[in-house]
Amino acid sequence: MEFKEIQELIKIIDESNLTSFELEKEGFRLSLQKEVQKIYSREIVQQGVFTEPASGQMSAQALVQTSDMPKDRQTVDCPIVGTFYTAPSPGESPFVLAGSKVKKGDVLCIIEAMKLMNEIEAEEDLEILEVLATNGQMAEYGQPLFAVRQG
Repeated sequence: MEFKEIQELIKIIDESNLTSFELEKEGFRLSLQKEVQKIYSREIVQQGVFTEPASGQMSAQALVQTSDMPKDRQTVDCPIVGTFYTAPSPGESPFVLAGSKVKKGDVLCIIEAMKLMNEIEAEEDLEILEVLATNGQMAEYGQPLFAVRQG
């Protein structure tokens, strides 16, 4: 593989959402990894007023409150399109269940996108009121995954 081709690959990976890339070709092995800074956003919807979410590479989660929800009930929404998983692997206990209390940084679920497992973490202390997504099913960007209450 030519140096120019390696530079082009690095540029493509840098501009994409990929966090790692490996290539093996005719005895040549290339492994690229980049660190992704998690950027949290919060989008609150009350009485028809929107606040814009923070921009960035990937939002780890968004807490959304709509006017038809009780004031203390919010949702954690899917930050990317992918497959929703409640547990680290089949047959293991789910990360959270309805009634679970989690601390900031605790893993809520995994979203698999492009064969990468993305752990979705709580951005603050939360109580899980309800799991809204189905394990093993596709989740769309912005789809509510959990109903939660702060604290």
